[in-house]
Amino acid sequence: MKILGVDPGLNVTGYGVVDAVPDGVRVAEAGVIRGGRGHAIDRRLAEIYNGVTEVLTAFRPEALALEELYSHYDRPRTAILMGHARGVICLAAALQQVPVIHYASTQVKRILTGNGRAPKSQMQQAICRELKLLAPPEPPDVADALAIALCHYYLGRQRTLDCKQHKPRNVPLGDG
Repeated sequence: MKILGVDPGLNVTGYGVVDAVPDGVRVAEAGVIRGGRGHAIDRRLAEIYNGVTEVLTAFRPEALALEELYSHYDRPRTAILMGHARGVICLAAALQQVPVIHYASTQVKRILTGNGRAPKSQMQQAICRELKLLAPPEPPDVADALAIALCHYYLGRQRTLDCKQHKPRNVPLGDG
């Protein structure tokens, strides 16, 4: 089973593909998709969409695990912009008929460290331990994406099966 984990961002979207193998889980691919800091929002969203589509096409994951939107009350604009990034990621997955499962960052942290408020350093240590890596992935967005994929691996096997039974129908987009 291949799982694509995504940590969405307008400037940097981290992604990590993990593969369940008989002796555990291994990293198949990990990296970042750059939205193009300073570019117009439409161009940045196109870069994210194209990058996610490329990863989906190359690795054919059974599920895409995506971090849920979280925003502080004093930054509603950030939530709206992040919603755009999550939207194009969900669209890319839907068009490839890959189910999307959403996880809160506190849930991911709790599953991997036992602490829903774990700092980034603790998360990076957990990723190294779980995936037998010699050094934490850089930038931290990649470690976050791998953590989301691992969370789905640990929690989501049944969810993926449930989602596959209820795949979205091919609905034409456009003037319909």
